[in-house]
Amino acid sequence: MSNDIYNIKKLLNTKNGSFTYYSLTEMQAQGFNIERMPFCIRILLENALRNFDDFTITKENIQTILNWQPEASGKDIPFKPARVLMQDFTGVPAVVDIASLRAEVARRGKNPDTINPLIPVDLIIDHSAQVDYFGTDYAYERNMGVEYERNQERYQFLKWAQKSFSNFSVVPPGMGICHQVNLEYLSKGIIERNGEVFPDTLVGTDSHTPMVNGIGVLGWGVGGIEAEAAILGQPVYFIMPEVIGLKLSGKIPPGSTATDMVLTITEILRKYGVVGKFVEVFGDGLDNLSVPDRATIGNMSPEFGSTITYFPIDNKTLDYMCATNRSEDQVKLVEDYCKNNMLWRTNNETITYTDVLELDLSAIEPTISGPKRPQDKILLKNFKEKFIDVLHTSFGRMYVKPQEQLTRWYSEGGSVLPIVAAAPIPPNTKIEDKIEDGMKIVAVTVGQEQFILSDGSVVIAAITSCTNTSNPFVMIGAGLVARKARERGLDVRPWVKTSLAPGSKVVTDYLMKADLLDDLEALRFHVVGYGCTTCIGNSGPLPPHIAKAIEDHDLVAASVLSGNRNFEARIHPQIQMNFLMSPMLVVAYAIAGRVDIDLINEPISYDPNQQPVFLKDIWPSNDEISTIIHNVLSPAQFAKGYDTIFAGNEIWQNLKVPDEKNYVWNEASTYIKEAPFFKDLSEKPEPLRDIENASVLLALGDSITTDHISPAGSYGEATSAGKYLLSRGIEKADFNSYGSRRGHDEVMVRGTFANVRIKNKLACKEGGYTIFLPTGEEMSVYEASVKYKEAKIPLIVLAGKEYGSGSSRDWAAKGTFLLGVKAVLAESYERIHRSNLVGMGVLPMQYMKGQSAQSLGLTGREQFSIYGIAKDISPLMELEIEATEPNGQTKKFRVIARLDSQIEIVYYRNEGILQYVLRQFLSNA
Repeated sequence: MSNDIYNIKKLLNTKNGSFTYYSLTEMQAQGFNIERMPFCIRILLENALRNFDDFTITKENIQTILNWQPEASGKDIPFKPARVLMQDFTGVPAVVDIASLRAEVARRGKNPDTINPLIPVDLIIDHSAQVDYFGTDYAYERNMGVEYERNQERYQFLKWAQKSFSNFSVVPPGMGICHQVNLEYLSKGIIERNGEVFPDTLVGTDSHTPMVNGIGVLGWGVGGIEAEAAILGQPVYFIMPEVIGLKLSGKIPPGSTATDMVLTITEILRKYGVVGKFVEVFGDGLDNLSVPDRATIGNMSPEFGSTITYFPIDNKTLDYMCATNRSEDQVKLVEDYCKNNMLWRTNNETITYTDVLELDLSAIEPTISGPKRPQDKILLKNFKEKFIDVLHTSFGRMYVKPQEQLTRWYSEGGSVLPIVAAAPIPPNTKIEDKIEDGMKIVAVTVGQEQFILSDGSVVIAAITSCTNTSNPFVMIGAGLVARKARERGLDVRPWVKTSLAPGSKVVTDYLMKADLLDDLEALRFHVVGYGCTTCIGNSGPLPPHIAKAIEDHDLVAASVLSGNRNFEARIHPQIQMNFLMSPMLVVAYAIAGRVDIDLINEPISYDPNQQPVFLKDIWPSNDEISTIIHNVLSPAQFAKGYDTIFAGNEIWQNLKVPDEKNYVWNEASTYIKEAPFFKDLSEKPEPLRDIENASVLLALGDSITTDHISPAGSYGEATSAGKYLLSRGIEKADFNSYGSRRGHDEVMVRGTFANVRIKNKLACKEGGYTIFLPTGEEMSVYEASVKYKEAKIPLIVLAGKEYGSGSSRDWAAKGTFLLGVKAVLAESYERIHRSNLVGMGVLPMQYMKGQSAQSLGLTGREQFSIYGIAKDISPLMELEIEATEPNGQTKKFRVIARLDSQIEIVYYRNEGILQYVLRQFLSNA
């Protein structure tokens, strides 16, 4: 059967030959109104037309896309990406799962070599770099050495996979961040494969994959579970989306940056509500945004909740492709294909959007966000006032002006220096660690150096994350701020842990060429690694004296970073205020040393002659930045940075890996273990059953992120994971992070719901605790889950709004499943986590509109029975719940089963996506 059911397969003639393609122009000529469709919907249409097989992609699917309406349709559509992007934290468990599939296939006497990625997969090791060393020339080399020591087994496993799997490549550690590498190197715009050309599309196992939307490539983040299914030939299914148009006009004014723009957009779109929707950007303002500016917006899509933030291909796209060393032939192919196939942006489109939001870029002001959510925008001019308010409302402390503090603290009198945090402490001066009205301050002595640390002190200042390090404007700008600060004799404060973690080696190269790296290093912003570092919580330990001061005196310390997320306990468990901002402002706040300062009107610091220096005195002009960019950036920089990207350093090259096609599992390993999901899987799924007499494992509130659910960061000996590793003979010094042990389910299940800031309404203590309801005993979530399993009691989780927002962590769903949770009941879900729950066979349920645990009077101490599952369950079907209180009284209410499509029903029946894929493979082998 021909898959060209509309007879639209045409030839595109280029100087390098003729290629077939599926013509949207021909569809328009046949009477379909393609020109009114958003560009992102056109790409979905082309994808469905080209991949039509009347099985996984049907004519009804194509009709659904062709009939796209602004209000969407509620019907599910398939998407077959051209490739998959992975990072190592999410990539390792995905590779473990595929290797485990091979192992099960081999046990059943089938050929394991047939389990291979069916589309190209690029895995970039970028999430394991940690800032153990900083502020020195040797920081990078030592951090790399420690990284290999901690992760050698994982890296050997990934190198084995590269050797054993076809269609699978690995970018070794220390080369860059996956999204920046994707933007600068991997993305082609248009792909030619087997004589056919089509749009470059992908899914990535990281929620910030939409960064690549900035170069006109359609892609978004999925959980590792969905990505594995795509790798093995399954389409990604999702409900036909609404598309919100974001109309930009004007130009970012001098003094503001792309970072300020994206934090402004984040607040606007999160407030409007774009969760699960597509956003497409249009308007004359696009003509004033470079691809890195656009990519900054795309990168933050998860922060405002959209699936994608798409920027159609135009001349700016071609300019960027040329500048980043794409070949002339490739750039011409992109232009020819897009102009011939209705995928080229002009300012004369007749597109209909679901709704349109507008932003005048000329109104952008310097902006930060925090202290714990990226959508909580604060104008720089209001930052000090906001800090004072949060200090009081969230921590019960009254702010005391620096001059008043000094007057009280200096018991011997004497001159009062204008900067409280910089004030030297006379040897005989007594300084209290706590003052009467609640604001706290301590004197810290390190050798001969003494300084004051107080609430609001900046203890981490990190230029980190591909969000901003991919943008030469703000990186060159940061270097110039450092240079001008040096010229005025300024330095960063001694209590600030500084770091520079570029997203690719190209950044270091152009900073060196501009002679700005020396200026950054003079302020201790040395390169610490090429990876996500602080942005994902790999900040490393604070210096012991700083950590002790915070811990002993309960200081409300702050971090400043150029990243995309600042959720509770994400950056560092001891830091309770975290603020996102441009790299230029990160340098400024490292110099100030505190956040309780009005950088618009107050001096950032004082020079050696005690002359005030203001932010405006060290802030570069746009012309200065643009001139340097013009002088130092060229295609040669990108050629140099990427020519050896797959080679790795000497340590990588010398890693020994086995030759076996089937991975040889090491039972002694605490890093890599065969996944438990496929062993002894029945040939056919068991019939669905209602869930009866289930207990609540956790009763949670709003905005529970995957950082709260999934194991992440460090952990101690007293945790369930720590106890397990100690029992296996692993010492505390070798615990490493949860992320590094994502390939071992016994560690990860013990870290699920173990975040130190998670608040379970059933428990008295903050953190990963719950009540084992049969006895009323408080214990860790993991310990309770074991007791419930022994008692054969199924479990559910109660939650509020935006459950599962944040990074696309597959272990948030895997860990939930392994704890014995059968269902989650929430007011609303973030897209990826809901999908991942289904992919693990956990039923996501949603309260009826206007209802919640609070409105229904649910405490979490009830027993829950869920009826309707065993019947012919259908997409978005209503189920009945009966909740029995400890006194025997019952409540009945209805909920929506968030199985959004028929294919999700199939996945749920099979206990998950991969179980379905395995059964399909075994039945066809």
